[in-house]
Amino acid sequence: MGQPLQFCRGGGCTAKLGPAALSRVLEKLPRPTDPNLLIGAQSSDDAAVYRLTDDLAIVQTLDFFPPMLDDPYLFGQVAATNALSDIYAMGGEVKTALNIVCFPEEMDLNILGEILRGGSEKVLEAGGSLAGGHSIADQEVKYGLSVTGVVHPQRILANNTGTVGDHLILTKPLGVGLLCTAARLGQADPQAFQGAVKSMTTLNKYAAQVAAKYRVHAATDVTGFGLLGHLHEMMRPDLSARIFAHALPVLDTALECADEFCLTAAGQRNRNFAAQRAVLHGLTFAQEELLFDPQTSGGLLLAVEEADAQPLLEELRTLNLPCGDIGTILPRLDAEIIVEP
Repeated sequence: MGQPLQFCRGGGCTAKLGPAALSRVLEKLPRPTDPNLLIGAQSSDDAAVYRLTDDLAIVQTLDFFPPMLDDPYLFGQVAATNALSDIYAMGGEVKTALNIVCFPEEMDLNILGEILRGGSEKVLEAGGSLAGGHSIADQEVKYGLSVTGVVHPQRILANNTGTVGDHLILTKPLGVGLLCTAARLGQADPQAFQGAVKSMTTLNKYAAQVAAKYRVHAATDVTGFGLLGHLHEMMRPDLSARIFAHALPVLDTALECADEFCLTAAGQRNRNFAAQRAVLHGLTFAQEELLFDPQTSGGLLLAVEEADAQPLLEELRTLNLPCGDIGTILPRLDAEIIVEP
């Protein structure tokens, strides 16, 4: 997909606006007052949830970005997998999806066809129906989905409803942004990069199906704001989190990529944002960068009842999902997040 990449300044979730800048804009918007809007933008959650009846709510989300891969078919798969993830992070089930397409008029339409084919296959794998979409002519390729799902109002997984004592389980390895940057620079180990692609194209559907069997109190998915940015969104004023760096699932060679300074501007924005909220004890430079690394189509971060954490983790591992029990939720301390080796 060499041609689309020349139009892109940043691919995947590295193209997101930084969390600090975004929050300053969003806080000025009027707040909705409809009581049936169960989850909106105020808690920085993964999707909106609107109650239709006592037994049914719809989950709505959208996500799109420029390509981070040379292969248009794989890019379509990654973009769709990433957009679908928000439904699973809310405890929902995918129902319909609409394509979002920006595409240069002078570019080969066969490239667009491959992008859409990749996205369509992931929607089908999710059990949803691709029902249409919208396209505009643009100077850059961008692709994603608007997705609608359903959930029972009593079974919504919000991002800020964790409890003291919960274990934090991450269902995919970190390091996608580092490896994609290394690949752009021609420095990525081919086998390790294929591991990153496999992770990005794995639906969070399977992890969500396992999680539904256990006492999960809160959930989010880890994407462009990095692990610490999304963990911050899970922390209410009465909560803190302790993370253990040695327990983090990590893609092969991701730490080496950090040591080679295969970094992103988005990762550095994430570092600046998290520096005010997290205390890092005795970590290497590479371990720190992993915490800030923007993930494209990352895993679910689950706050799980302590007694259920190990059984849930073991069942995830039977699905060959690289995952880890990475820390715990604590009563509020001086620091919101503490990371130890």
